[in-house]
Amino acid sequence: MANQTIVKKHIVTSFHNLTPELQEAVKAKYPLGFTDAMIRVDKPNGDFFYAVPYDTDEIAYMVKVDVKVDDNSHDDDDKDYYDDDIKGADDIQGGDDDASDTDRSDDDDVSI
Repeated sequence: MANQTIVKKHIVTSFHNLTPELQEAVKAKYPLGFTDAMIRVDKPNGDFFYAVPYDTDEIAYMVKVDVKVDDNSHDDDDKDYYDDDIKGADDIQGGDDDASDTDRSDDDDVSI
């Protein structure tokens, strides 16, 4: 007997261009999402896209998926979350410091 190799057709297509049946089959293969299976595909002109593999008996698909890339700089994020001017901080600092120190030290003491 001769060992026959089946040559599959290879297709690169967008998820939105698949038939509804194939879309459901791809979703079923990746029930937790595409994040762990995504492959970055670089094109000769310098562009790129992300795709996930999906195989049927006759066709091997590379299904393009839309990915939102966060291109904001890290510095912009810092100024939103780490604002040094906290409103009301001066009012909190004026409280009774001795009582709060006593409460904290009792929590740290352990009887053996």
